[in-house]
Amino acid sequence: MYGLVQATRGAGGMDARLERRLRLFAILVVVSVVASVAFAFARGYTSLAGIAVGVAYGVLLTIPIAGISLFVLQGPMRPWLGGLSFTAGLMVRSAIFAAIIVPTLYFQLGSVIAGVPVDPAHKGFWVNIAFAVVFVILANLIIGIANIIGPRALLNFVSGRYHAPIEENRFVLFVDIAGSTGLAERLGGVGIHRLLDRTFRLLTLAVVDYRGEVLDYVGDEVIVTWREDGGAIECRPLRCFMAMRDELARASDQLQREFGAVPRIRGALHFGPVIIGEIGDVKRAIVFNGDVMNTAARLEELSRNVDGGFLVSRAAMERFNSPPPFAVRDLGRLPIRGRNDGIDVVGIGTPAPV
Repeated sequence: MYGLVQATRGAGGMDARLERRLRLFAILVVVSVVASVAFAFARGYTSLAGIAVGVAYGVLLTIPIAGISLFVLQGPMRPWLGGLSFTAGLMVRSAIFAAIIVPTLYFQLGSVIAGVPVDPAHKGFWVNIAFAVVFVILANLIIGIANIIGPRALLNFVSGRYHAPIEENRFVLFVDIAGSTGLAERLGGVGIHRLLDRTFRLLTLAVVDYRGEVLDYVGDEVIVTWREDGGAIECRPLRCFMAMRDELARASDQLQREFGAVPRIRGALHFGPVIIGEIGDVKRAIVFNGDVMNTAARLEELSRNVDGGFLVSRAAMERFNSPPPFAVRDLGRLPIRGRNDGIDVVGIGTPAPV
């Protein structure tokens, strides 16, 4: 099974992380250039030379700042930075960005590149610094908030997509940490929390690869969803679950050394109409409701007694636009709590340890 996952994983979007970063990089560069030009206009620099200086500063500052943020801080430094508090992480990022902003503005590199004479008196230095610092802090806050609630959730809140509840067809994947109760008894409260945090971070890599959306973490479970059109492509939810197991397998040595255990996962996938909408006041959230959510959760419970530890409803299988990436076996109709007629399901063809 492990080799099969390795062979098929790339077809489901191994470049999704890079694609996401490049898309965000392009957006940040464009927004920064527009903001820099607007700032130049606000200060009365409306000539072509003034616009050129604004564009130059926007590019000079954003390319290294966005590049470091997305490809270093969100890359090799992500585990270390993720271990810091929100405020500490914000301070680290701000300090790095200040090291780029201050010399760029002090030496007036934007003017130099645009071919405009520099101001030897540095009259506008502190005004420019203030604007750059405010812009960077706001960008950092947005990135930090997006990391807390999820970038898609932030975009949905801003756009008001689910301000009034709507119905969408969704794939819903429930993933559970097997044997978490025993692990909690052995590791203690703090230890199991650290293990769950590390495990969920690893599982999230697969979610990003296969363009899913983390809906919530509930105890030792993570819930992932896809819209119908995105999830149907190349069986992304199925590939995502197998990639999750792959991530845990690759990190097994490190997890064993640190925690004395390697988490194993079970899961279940279902598909159907879900009611999505904002709810709450003091702590507003976007929630998913409906029979699909309940059925997916109960299928996950059933997966504990099935070889392979993974169940897929027939309703989900019929929505994919290509054959599954691994062998499956028809398990027929299983009785399920809350449904008198049961539900048709399939399982993984080759059992995996659970």
